[in-house]
Amino acid sequence: MRLRQVIKRPQTELRHENPYQLLVAVMLSAQCTDARVNQVTPALFAAFPTVEALAAAEPEDVLPYIRSVSYPNSKARHLVAAARRIRDEFGGAVPSSLKALESLPGVGPKTARVVASVAFGVAALPVDTHVYRVAHRIGLVRRARTPREVERRLKRQLPSHVWGEAHHLLILHGRYTCTARQPRCAQCVLTDLCDHYRRLQRLPAPLTGLDPRQGRYFCKRCRRYFDTPVYRTDRLEVEQVSCLNCGSLQVFDAKTGCSTRRVPDYRVR
Repeated sequence: MRLRQVIKRPQTELRHENPYQLLVAVMLSAQCTDARVNQVTPALFAAFPTVEALAAAEPEDVLPYIRSVSYPNSKARHLVAAARRIRDEFGGAVPSSLKALESLPGVGPKTARVVASVAFGVAALPVDTHVYRVAHRIGLVRRARTPREVERRLKRQLPSHVWGEAHHLLILHGRYTCTARQPRCAQCVLTDLCDHYRRLQRLPAPLTGLDPRQGRYFCKRCRRYFDTPVYRTDRLEVEQVSCLNCGSLQVFDAKTGCSTRRVPDYRVR
C-alpha cells in the first residue's frame, strides 16, 4: 500500500498502556477528537487506574474528568456500567472477542473492532468517518450505504493480516491529508488513483466578468442571471443547482465566478 511510504507509524493516536485504558479512550472518542480525549485521560486514569476502581465509582464521580468531551453525561454512565459488567462477568479483564466487547454498555461494533484489533490482535477493519470517506474517494468502494457495507467490501479486497494496518492508514490519511473539507490533494500520493481528485479536476473553471447585481446565479448555457435555483439530484446522488430557465447544471455563482457543481462528500449518513 502506497500510504506506507508516507505514514511511518500506522497506529492509533489514542494514548493508552493497556486494554482497559484503550477501551475507555475509544469510548470517549465517539464524535470527539483523539487530541481532546488525550487531554482528559491522564487525570481520568490517575483517578480510576483499574477496571475495579472505575466500577466502584458513580457516573457523577467520573463526569468532572470528562466534561470537555462530547456527550459527557452519557459517556460517564456508559464507562461505569461497562466497568461493572467487566468486573462482574469477565473477572475484571477486558474481553477480547467482538461478541463480548459488544455486550458492554456503550460499546458498538466500531469500538469493539478497534479494541479487539489494537489490544488483542484480532483481525478486524473498523470503519469510522475517515475510513468511510477515503475508501469512497479513492475508489476502493463505490456507493456503499453504511460503514458495515464499506467494511465488508474492503475485507473482500484485502487479506486479513493487513486489515488492522489498513484501518490506521486510511484513518491517518483522512485525518491529515484527505480531509473532509479542502483535502490536501497537492500533498497526496494517491491522486493518480483517486476518483475524487479526477472529479475535482473536471469541475468547470471559474468565469470572469459576471455581474452579481443582475442575479445570484449565472447560467452559462442560456446566458441568464437568476436568484432562485432549482435543485436536481445527479447520477452520483448529489444535489446540484440547476438553472431556473433552462434546467442546465452549467450554473455559476455570480459573485465568485465559481461553478456551483458539487462532488460527493461521502459523509456517513
